[in-house]
Amino acid sequence: MESTGFEPTALADLESPRAKLVYLYLSATDGATLEELCSDLDIATGTALVITRTLHDRGLLVRQHPRLVVA
Repeated sequence: MESTGFEPTALADLESPRAKLVYLYLSATDGATLEELCSDLDIATGTALVITRTLHDRGLLVRQHPRLVVA
């Protein structure tokens, strides 16, 4: 699946400020590894996994190993 980039309406669908932050970060950086995401945003790995799973389940994120990118 190819990344299409930032989708402004996706932010309105996200309730969590951290999920919005992760989505915006991945949009601005054209994706990142989980380690980069955690380091740059100073969030725990477990938190990042929960957020990225939610974004993936909503079709907003894809894994292009080893990077996570906005769908």
